[in-house]
Amino acid sequence: MLNEKKLKLSKGPILYQKAKQIIPGGTQLFSKRPELFAPTLWPAYYSKAKGCRVWDLDGRQYIDMSMMGVGACILGYGDPDVDQAVREAIKKGVTSTLNCPEEVELARLMIKLHPWAQMVRYARSGGEAMAIAVRIARAHTKKEKVLFSGYHGWCDWYLAANLGESHALDERLMPGLKPLGVPRALRGTTFPFSITDIPRLKKILSQNKGQVAAMIMEPARGEEPSVEVLKQIRNIATKNKIVLIFDEITSGFRMNAGGIHLRYGIFPDIAVFAKSMANGYAMAAIIGVEKVMQAAQASFISSTNWTERIGPVAALATIKKYQRYNVAKHIIQIGNEVKKIWRNAAAKTALPIQISGLPTLPNFKFI
Repeated sequence: MLNEKKLKLSKGPILYQKAKQIIPGGTQLFSKRPELFAPTLWPAYYSKAKGCRVWDLDGRQYIDMSMMGVGACILGYGDPDVDQAVREAIKKGVTSTLNCPEEVELARLMIKLHPWAQMVRYARSGGEAMAIAVRIARAHTKKEKVLFSGYHGWCDWYLAANLGESHALDERLMPGLKPLGVPRALRGTTFPFSITDIPRLKKILSQNKGQVAAMIMEPARGEEPSVEVLKQIRNIATKNKIVLIFDEITSGFRMNAGGIHLRYGIFPDIAVFAKSMANGYAMAAIIGVEKVMQAAQASFISSTNWTERIGPVAALATIKKYQRYNVAKHIIQIGNEVKKIWRNAAAKTALPIQISGLPTLPNFKFI
């Protein structure tokens, strides 16, 4: 077993100290900062990754017991079928003055998986995809205010909630988020709500009557939701002519092929996907009903990198393999087995832990 001194002298921790001098925060993703784990000992960087294993810069091999690339690699690192599809795409050229036909094929597949939807737009990351969804909802309704439950990324529309109440986001996965750099003019445009407090939600709507463009929520994250509550929220959105957006960036392609909302038979007006839909390759999709999605034409939503070929190709290969091998059944089984191992280990060691999460996104904490 490596001692603490040797770990501190490893290439990863040393490189990270250098990185912090030239990269603000040290990493591009908050969740990958070594300070969240073991600041001076965490490997920080990988040299390669395959299956469920990761190698650090010193060649040491680890079994990844986390969320596989923060939830991105649903088929495991370096899946051979997805990578082969990407290699073939690279041979053909990943970008051009023309459009890649794979984006049409992927749109058809996403609509087939979600028959309630008729149109699809793309991005390459979850945060920007959520910003697109909000823009479309505002364009469609010609209203500005947004209500949300849960965590939805880094963009101004979301962090604006903390302009009026500095702790508004504390219960939305990541407490202490500061709205520095977010225009003060956005104060009062975004409000959090709890899916366990419908009366409070109705009160917020009453206080902002006729001004709310969208209600945004994760249909499931920690646990399976109450279908009755989802029905209530769907009915409230419909009654108030509000666009209901399901953020499926984390929950999508976990318990089934497509959005987890399909399990409950409750359909939004827009659903947003990213992360695992392309097994680690940059890809995101915004799907929705035609009457709402057509509003994207009335606003300027455009990017060169949303037209590259690798993302759609990787997504097609990932989703088809996911369906072919019934991956959902496998990872649900594995997740339940992991939870069982945790319970048994806690009982043997008399360590009190609290286990939660969907079987495909299990976690525990000491209590």
